[in-house]
Amino acid sequence: MLLGASLVGMLLFSRLVLKLPWAQVGFSLLLLYLGSGGWPFIWIFIKTIRRDVFGGMVLLKVKVKVRRYLREQKTVPLLFASTVRRHPDKTALIFEGTDTHWTFRQLDNYSSSVANFLQTQGLASGDVAALFMENRNEFVGLWLGMAKLGVEAALINTNLRRDALCQCLTTSQARALIFGSEMAPAVFEIHASLDPSLLLFCSGPWEPSAVPTGTKHLDPLLADAPNHLPSRPDKGFTDKLLYIYTSGTTGLPKAAIVVHSRYYRMAALVYYGFCMRPNDIVYNCLPLYHSAGNIVGIGQCLLHGLTVVIRKKFSASRFWDDCIKYNCTIVQYIGELCRYLLNQPPREAENQHRVRMALGNGLRQSIWTEFSSRFHIPQVAEFYGATECNCSLGNFDSQVGACGFNSRILSFVYPIRLVRVNEDTMELIRGPDGVCLPCQPGEPGQLVGRIIQQDPLRRFDGYLNHGANNKKIAKDVFQKGDQAYLTGDVLVMDELGYLYFRDRTGDTFRWKGENVSTTEVEGTLSRLLDMADVAVYGVEVPGTFKLLKTDLRKEGFDPAVVKDPLFYLDTRKCRYVPLDGEAYSRIQAGEEKL
Repeated sequence: MLLGASLVGMLLFSRLVLKLPWAQVGFSLLLLYLGSGGWPFIWIFIKTIRRDVFGGMVLLKVKVKVRRYLREQKTVPLLFASTVRRHPDKTALIFEGTDTHWTFRQLDNYSSSVANFLQTQGLASGDVAALFMENRNEFVGLWLGMAKLGVEAALINTNLRRDALCQCLTTSQARALIFGSEMAPAVFEIHASLDPSLLLFCSGPWEPSAVPTGTKHLDPLLADAPNHLPSRPDKGFTDKLLYIYTSGTTGLPKAAIVVHSRYYRMAALVYYGFCMRPNDIVYNCLPLYHSAGNIVGIGQCLLHGLTVVIRKKFSASRFWDDCIKYNCTIVQYIGELCRYLLNQPPREAENQHRVRMALGNGLRQSIWTEFSSRFHIPQVAEFYGATECNCSLGNFDSQVGACGFNSRILSFVYPIRLVRVNEDTMELIRGPDGVCLPCQPGEPGQLVGRIIQQDPLRRFDGYLNHGANNKKIAKDVFQKGDQAYLTGDVLVMDELGYLYFRDRTGDTFRWKGENVSTTEVEGTLSRLLDMADVAVYGVEVPGTFKLLKTDLRKEGFDPAVVKDPLFYLDTRKCRYVPLDGEAYSRIQAGEEKL
């Protein structure tokens, strides 16, 4: 009887709230009934229905808004204009480095000046301009101004140098490069390799001898530019907004395409899913050339009117002092940052802040509880989602260690799945019919998301280099004839549908929040050491992320196991030193900063 009532409840929710066809609802409920096994299903239903209904309502709300904006041909600049009208004199951005405060009106005026100036330089809708600059308010104003003109911004990782930097600029087909004066030496190194027609602009302290010949000082030029809104470009909600570079297994970064609707979707799912508030103040010390800093963080400012505090770089010693100074209520993190904070000696500031939520990804289960309890943070808002993926996850109820969930009782609402793979080769394991085999609870598998290009939440926008798309798409995954996005990440699902990070596949590893290609490191070491062959592979280090290269990975970095000489980068001495048994013990204990 209770099972029948549960199914009736799901039927009403699926039909009346989610507006699913009767045939799909009835067939799905029949399968659920046949496969429920009775009481286990009831137990799962009782434990998860509140979570699942909330998640379904968040998806529905975002989907309705996205479809409305599609009809109205909204763009991120137009949505930002609505935010400005709501509270023009509210503080939008604060740059910690200089304590500079910008209101929404000031950000709007600055970005309009950028748009008008670039228009005078011959740039138009559909052109690309590269932005190579450390975190600060101007970073946001510059790419937003480009978007007002319809110019697509290629956000360049400030850690890139030489070949990788040159490749990013070349493949983006940028007509202009705007760089911060702090990046002038890196631009100097590749100046001879750049297209002579590339327009160069430098923002920040001006020293003519420090920049390449032909570079113009941007700041006084923007001061003279009009700050009225330029004519609306011929852009819609599904047109390109940004290029965000992700690590590539070829050793060179790939430019992931971010369209206006994707930018909105990613920011909105976080805002509504984690119940953010209009008066929240976000502390953002993540790089703005990545989606976590720029979309998840800055997106809350542009689209929802939150104040965002920008820091140039993360500082463990200044973290809580900044939060107190600016009355921050939300802090952004990546997993490594939480470990660095825990390694700091206890301080009074840890108990004096107003932070109610830590928002990010990669927080390891082993330090989750210690992190939230020591720093008195009520909510850990862990999420999962690469820039280009169509299967983002959110841990909306702070389940320790989980990066998100998928409903066990309404799984058809959000078509994602864990599928069986050979974990050494990441080859998909298929059944006799050629369709991928789904994983059972407790069984590790690769996370995939069904691609439905007509659905704004399921589409895959891919990469600027279309050839890279083929490696991320598989056919016959959920059923014959379909297509799905391959995340390359191995996760495990428990009985209640919570998903936990298992491994990161591909020849990449994490370094200070960056996905770094081992192939790129191999090329650099080969050149520096003048060696023909160099192999770089990731090993698991407690507190950081991980990676692979089959047999070598299994040896790890234990000097008692590995016969070859081992070295590690000692950050205090700023050089590589031998990794002996004593150093190995310190690393295992989390006492050595890597």
